[in-house]
Amino acid sequence: MWLLLGFASALFLGLYDVEKKRGLDNNAVIPVLFLNTVFCSLFFLPILLLSKFAPQTLQGGILYVSPVDWHTHLFILLKSFIVLVSWGTAYVAIKHLPITIIGPIKSMQPALVLVGALLIFAERLNSWQIAGIAVSLFCFFLYSVVGRKEGISFLRNKWIWWLFVAVFTGAISGLYDKYLMNRFDRMAVQVWYTIYQIFMMLPVLFLGWWPQRKTSTPYQFRWSIVGIAFFLCLSDFMYFYALSMPGSMISVVSVVRRSAIIISFLAGVYIFKDKNIWIKAYIMIGVLLGMYLLYLGSVHK
Repeated sequence: MWLLLGFASALFLGLYDVEKKRGLDNNAVIPVLFLNTVFCSLFFLPILLLSKFAPQTLQGGILYVSPVDWHTHLFILLKSFIVLVSWGTAYVAIKHLPITIIGPIKSMQPALVLVGALLIFAERLNSWQIAGIAVSLFCFFLYSVVGRKEGISFLRNKWIWWLFVAVFTGAISGLYDKYLMNRFDRMAVQVWYTIYQIFMMLPVLFLGWWPQRKTSTPYQFRWSIVGIAFFLCLSDFMYFYALSMPGSMISVVSVVRRSAIIISFLAGVYIFKDKNIWIKAYIMIGVLLGMYLLYLGSVHK
C-alpha cells in the first residue's frame, strides 16, 4: 500500500513540476514561491479549523490534524526552513533550465537519500529493490549525460549549481521526513510546515523582492501558480501518508517519487518542445524497468 501511495505521489509531483515550469517561465521567482505557500495553506486551513473547533467531524480519519506541543512545532519549523531553501534554489534553476534536464538532475536526490537511509535508519533492501534502485540511478545518470548534448556545462552553468543545492537540501528534507513521520502526526507536520512557510517568506518578499521589483523580472499572476500549490499538496499528502505506514522505506519511496520525471518528459515533448527526445525516451524505458523492479521487491519480501 505504501508503495502505491508513493507512485500516486510521483504522479502529482510530476504535474507539480510541469506547473512550476509554466508558472516560472519569464516570471519573478519570489512572488510565485510566496503565493505557492499561501495557496497551500488556504487548502489546508478548513481542515485545521475543523480539527481545532469541531474535532468530532474528522477524528479517526486520515485528514484529522492532531494538536501538537511547542516542542513539536520547533521540529516542524526546521522542516519549513529546509523545504524553503530547497524550493527557492530549485525555482531559480527551473526558471532558466529545460524541464527535461531539471528532472534528471533532481533525480540524483534518491541516491543521497539512499545513503542516508542506510546509515541513519539502518534500512535493508532485498535483491529486487537493490536492482531497481541501481537501474533507476543509472538511468538518471544517463539523463545527466544527455544534458551535455544540449550545451549545458554542469561545471560552469550557475543554474546547475543552484539545482545541486536544491538536490542536497531536498535529500536532507527527505531523511528528516522519515524522522518526523516516526514521531509526530503526519497531518500536523504537513499543515503546520506549510503555514509557517508564509511567515518565513514575508521578509524575503518585502525586503528581497519588493524594493527591486521594477528592475528585475516582472511578476505576472497565472493560474498555473494555483496548480503548483494544488498538485504539491496532493503529492505531499500521499508522500507523508506512505512514510507514516509500518514498513515503509524512505530509500524506496524517494526513488519512486523521482519517477515523476516521466510526466516532465512528456511535458518537455508536447508543451516545452525540448531537444534530444528519442535518446531520452530510450532512457525512460530504463526508468520504468527500475520502477517495476521496486514494485516486485515490495511484494516479494
